[in-house]
Amino acid sequence: MPKIVDHQARRLLIAEAVHRIIDAKGLDSVSLREVAAEAGISMGAVQHYFATKEEMLRVALEQLNARIALRVTAADQHDPLRLLRAAILEVLPLDETRRFEARVGLAFLARSVVSDELGAMVRAGLPLVLGFYAGQIRAAQAAGQLAAGLDPDQEARALFALAQGLGQPALIGLYSPHDVIALVDRHLARLANPSITSA
Repeated sequence: MPKIVDHQARRLLIAEAVHRIIDAKGLDSVSLREVAAEAGISMGAVQHYFATKEEMLRVALEQLNARIALRVTAADQHDPLRLLRAAILEVLPLDETRRFEARVGLAFLARSVVSDELGAMVRAGLPLVLGFYAGQIRAAQAAGQLAAGLDPDQEARALFALAQGLGQPALIGLYSPHDVIALVDRHLARLANPSITSA
């Protein structure tokens, strides 16, 4: 009886192997041969799913984003402010899982500057993140959790910039996880009560 192959599971296996290679050796070390060895499958099996390295990288980036999104959806969907907070904290390197993802994500970001395909993916993803943040801000305003006079789109951009600005310093140990969480919470508290000063 022929073996039944779960194609989605196989693609996930390959994507996770790509992540591990990027984390251990850098993105330039990703090759069909390296990925096959890391995944414990043949080169032919990798080539069956991915004709080029760029295609493999694209799927690996999609999978990285999907991992983070899955954790965000596990947060309290009935509380927009808590969901917004969770979405921000899930992209920050606060534990080993998120540190791993941050290291891999930075490698993809660097590559996207010189890769048209990855660059297009990153650019296409940003409006989705900003739209999600803005949507939660609007819902939190409607629930009385955030100040009514805020511009949700502008505040979404500011929150994205805050997360980006905290990520790299946290990754190199300049900010502790406690520091990062405190800074995010302080910013969200100021959105709820703009009279709070930065002092």
